[in-house]
Amino acid sequence: MSDQRYDLIVIGAGPGGYAAAIRAAQLGFSVACIDKRATWGGTCLNVGCIPSKALLESTERLVEARDHLGDHGIGVEGLSVDLPAMQARKDKVVGDLTKGIAFLFRKNGVDGITGRARIVGPGRIQVDPVDGTGEARVLECDRILIATGSEPAALEGLPIDETSILSSTGALSLQIVPGHLVVVGGGYIGLELGSVWQRLGAKVTVVEYLDRILPAMDGEVSAQMARLLERQGMAFRTATRAVGAERRGDSLRVALEPVEGGDCETVDCDAALVAVGRRPFTEGLGLEQVGVERDNRGFVAVDRRFETDVKGIFAVGDAIPGPMLAHKAEEEGIAAVETMAGQAGHVNYDSIPGVVYTAPEAASVGRTEEELNEEGRPVKVGRFPFSANARARGKGAGDGFVKILADADTDAVLGAHIVGPEAGTMIAELALAIEFGASSEDIARTCHAHPTLNEAVKEAALAVEGRQIHL
Repeated sequence: MSDQRYDLIVIGAGPGGYAAAIRAAQLGFSVACIDKRATWGGTCLNVGCIPSKALLESTERLVEARDHLGDHGIGVEGLSVDLPAMQARKDKVVGDLTKGIAFLFRKNGVDGITGRARIVGPGRIQVDPVDGTGEARVLECDRILIATGSEPAALEGLPIDETSILSSTGALSLQIVPGHLVVVGGGYIGLELGSVWQRLGAKVTVVEYLDRILPAMDGEVSAQMARLLERQGMAFRTATRAVGAERRGDSLRVALEPVEGGDCETVDCDAALVAVGRRPFTEGLGLEQVGVERDNRGFVAVDRRFETDVKGIFAVGDAIPGPMLAHKAEEEGIAAVETMAGQAGHVNYDSIPGVVYTAPEAASVGRTEEELNEEGRPVKVGRFPFSANARARGKGAGDGFVKILADADTDAVLGAHIVGPEAGTMIAELALAIEFGASSEDIARTCHAHPTLNEAVKEAALAVEGRQIHL
């Protein structure tokens, strides 16, 4: 016999889950949201996007004060770093935001339940206490939404112990700056956390299996980011795999070998961060027992309504294929429940941006030039450097560029890529352009305030037809 019945139960309180729960409540559903953490927000808020951005912000201010304020005629004396205070600030940011989600649950009438959820039958979920004490509860519902997110992918030979071999979670909580940090993985997570500890004084070596960092981004973005981060002090070992690690006294020895074959070598360091991607967290949910299909990587198969092959069970976010991004999960969660309510839920995957929050930032939306060339699709390319943008020069942030890819026949914007100051904010204009099917001429003919960084977007759009003004 169940304790209570709901219209919808959401498993997972990360961005996909909590946004779906709140939107469903707004639509008149009775909703419960279950998560194994006592604080809401999932990996993103508790041990991912938000704490990493808090540390990136703190360390970027350190570099600004230490290395750049003198250029503005501002002298800084007695500069010091209080790492425990920096970590405490990060924890407060996280704590305040998790409390904010709890408030939103109360405001919208969502029942937040802490426990481990397992589907035990159609419309039936058993909730076990996280600490293993107390009695399990069984809840009934009309629909189930799986929004359980993901966990760090493992790497054979480098077992994570969160002491010397770290996941992103461990790398966010270090209380001592490592002398030398080896980062295995040259993607978003590796570069962001590598930047944090490099700014605080660590030597950082990034090991990437493929032949370039940020392999999913446009090739020009990848090359520019490598140059700029090397200039800051990062070292890169591309086309290289980490094959093992062993403790040697107070240090860690990491074994590396070329991907194409060759002699193995070792690198001594204080800690290694394994950041080789993430895998869906879909084990232990009872999916097999109710017949929900998963692929060999653990992703749940869904249709365009985000419904699985079992009627009444849906899935979104990192639990299903696609980019593992918090904002992608949020859009899917909202679209899924709007579809459940008979509305037209919508996610345009071509307009989902991706951002690397280093300094400078890198941001992309839509297709890369390599993808379009591989498809044989003719494109026009417009580029504009921040070195020719007045606002960027005034900020002392002239590195990077804006690149716009437009269809050679229709002029529709197919992709856009930015390396530079506030790229993560600027990319929204270009995501909107793709969402609305805008042309490069539409952007070029839109008045942009002067002096602003976004004028570089306008100039890149003008450059698609070779008519940029300030270059």
